[in-house]
Amino acid sequence: MSLLLRKLPAVDQVLQHAGIEALLTQLPREVVLAQIRQTLAEWRGLLLAQQLPFPDYESCPDLLSRLVQQVRENLLPVTRPRLRRVINATGVVLHTNLGRAVLAPTAIEAVIAAASGYTNLELDLSTGKRGSRYAHVESLLTLITGAEAAMVVNNNAAAVLLCLSTLARGKEVIVSRGQLVEIGGSFRIPEVMEQSGAVLVEVGATNKTYLRDYERAITPQTALLLQVHTSNYRIVGFTRETTLAELVELGQKAGLPVMCDLGSGFLVDMRSLGLPYEPAVPEVVGSGVDIVTFSGDKLLGGPQAGIIVGKRTYIEKMRQNPLTRALRIDKLTVAALEATLREYLPGSSQLSNIPTYRMLAMSLAEHRRRAEELAALLEEAAGGRAGIELLEGSSAVGGGAMPLAQLPAMLIGVKPLYLSVSELAANLRRGEPAVLGRVQDDRLLFDVRTLLKGEEILLAAALAAALTRSEAVE
Repeated sequence: MSLLLRKLPAVDQVLQHAGIEALLTQLPREVVLAQIRQTLAEWRGLLLAQQLPFPDYESCPDLLSRLVQQVRENLLPVTRPRLRRVINATGVVLHTNLGRAVLAPTAIEAVIAAASGYTNLELDLSTGKRGSRYAHVESLLTLITGAEAAMVVNNNAAAVLLCLSTLARGKEVIVSRGQLVEIGGSFRIPEVMEQSGAVLVEVGATNKTYLRDYERAITPQTALLLQVHTSNYRIVGFTRETTLAELVELGQKAGLPVMCDLGSGFLVDMRSLGLPYEPAVPEVVGSGVDIVTFSGDKLLGGPQAGIIVGKRTYIEKMRQNPLTRALRIDKLTVAALEATLREYLPGSSQLSNIPTYRMLAMSLAEHRRRAEELAALLEEAAGGRAGIELLEGSSAVGGGAMPLAQLPAMLIGVKPLYLSVSELAANLRRGEPAVLGRVQDDRLLFDVRTLLKGEEILLAAALAAALTRSEAVE
């Protein structure tokens, strides 16, 4: 073992290696030196514990290069951003793991402008006095949705939390048992309600809830009637759910506010795109409901945000809640959301500027044409190292929206000849830029629906590199 310990290179030797010299042009010497010492200490500790740093340590012809490689790998998170660009070839339009909606060009320009200097985020330029950050988007939201007032927090769960905390803290909220949904990250409506201080009152059964169930549950302690739109799942078959119109009528009769959590709410009727019916925000507001909450980064196609619209008296109470400050949005979100909302102004024909809308609106004919073009590029890039074929399939909306919607698609299947599909997928994920597809039936599937302009060329280059890396490893 002492012989193996003596094989460890000295720190000065490592510093003089070309790979380390290249690192020193990117990072401070102190950072690189500390990592070299840490790696050497780890290897020395393994050897003293009668373990080898790697299997062929004893016979390795160039131990110095292996150590340098380890140092570089350990410093990779420092030399390369952790938040990286990913080419989404999965066909899932609102992919939560990939950041959901892609912003419109106008929203991106607005973010850059806001980030590049000072803004009037909370300054009324006409009076010179302090203003409200919500003023930048409230008039747009009320105009588009028909609501009396609006405000925005950092996501829809926060919006629900703020509403419940303001309107029902220490009191009862009645909700159908079939609507106690679980949202992203394993968070559930009952848990959000518990954090708000409201008391959950479940009514009805999982598959059937009648208006009389709500009526019987109302007590002097009742503060709110809540409907949660099951945007991320469906119960089908022997079912019955109380309509929002019925709840509104009951709320007015009992003197109770009615709140609707739409989740992945959107601002226009999507049936024109061949998608199934979902209640749009203006329709829900028009039903007479008092409060509506929905996300900004789902079907709306904007930044992450929790949007609250409804009656002014309730919105004003929420603005006075101390929790609002903890949940408020920053100037970048305000900028992106304002620009996105302008695309929805009445009479505007610019919805195609919103990538989410454009992807969902893609016709099968256009999808097929783009898939055929990409297949030709991938065939050339593969160079005989993988089979390329066109397959009929479907895309998904994603983001917990429209779970039953199937978007007809023409997919490109890639079947590597000299490595497994999982190895190819891993190589693509680790590339620059990273590429994500769908593994299915021993093929890696690519869907052009979610590719942005110019990404076909990058995807072809990434595939060629991923197949080349596999050869190098073998």
